[in-house]
Amino acid sequence: MRDILTVTLNPALDLATSVAHAQPNVKLRCGPPDTDPGGGGLNVARAIHQLGGEARCFVALGGDTGQSLLNLLSRAGLNPVVHAAPGETRQSLAVTDLSTNDQFRFMLPGPEWESRDIAAVRQAILDAATGDGYLVLSGSGPSGAAPDLYARICHDFAGTSEEIILDTSGPALAHLAAGQEKPPFVLRMDQHEAEELARRPLASRRDSAIFARSLVQRGAARMVIVARGADGSVMAEADRLLHVSAAPVVVNSKVGAGDSFVGGFTMALASGEPVETALSWGAAAASAAVTTPGTQLCHRVDLDRLLPACVVSEL
Repeated sequence: MRDILTVTLNPALDLATSVAHAQPNVKLRCGPPDTDPGGGGLNVARAIHQLGGEARCFVALGGDTGQSLLNLLSRAGLNPVVHAAPGETRQSLAVTDLSTNDQFRFMLPGPEWESRDIAAVRQAILDAATGDGYLVLSGSGPSGAAPDLYARICHDFAGTSEEIILDTSGPALAHLAAGQEKPPFVLRMDQHEAEELARRPLASRRDSAIFARSLVQRGAARMVIVARGADGSVMAEADRLLHVSAAPVVVNSKVGAGDSFVGGFTMALASGEPVETALSWGAAAASAAVTTPGTQLCHRVDLDRLLPACVVSEL
């Protein structure tokens, strides 16, 4: 199995709880909280670990919250590569209204990074990677970083055999989607993000897949994946379009579904499986994740149960 290194530059200490009914201007009595390490790359590493694989996680941590998060990573069986962040690690809160099953998610800001902090972390990532594995850049970049940070990290690995899998949003995604001299191996986004980039609705699977192929053609990535929620995901390469079904499940929490997809997908690729199998693993991991409460992500027993329903077909 090839090395997997996930990168989380803006991690969070995730708290998840519930209330009987959410309403303003009163004290809301919460249920017992679940506390987990959060941030895209950490979730991907946790998902891979829970699926029975191995992944190293590079994470920028700072302050007392960072220490608490490091303790949670150790309890989760992960052995992180820790880089000193320039300030206190952020926190996030997810609260489920039990009367409606709606979930409210509150994300606090992380520390502000300066140019010297960005330069140092780019070199640290380069040093931590093997140069011949899978590098997963997932989640938001740190506050203060330019939108081209992930594109610059891709350029840092030019000339190596490292395959970069990217899952981000906002200005960083828009910058990557415009096309790069050194594009990543995979760029993943959800349907809403794809429609924002396309500036039009992408009503059908084929609409999403054709748009994904246009991103490949402009050099955004060698492979583009668009997640369509319960309708599964589409994938475009230069010469083919694929769709993978999502398993029919009852949704408990959507937190970490995308990260679980990336975890299952990357784990399969690192094990030498073809892209079609990797798509099935990603879809099954995402379907498994939404059945679990809070931020528990996916479990191998659920992936194995749901995998037959995650069928890959040509578009």
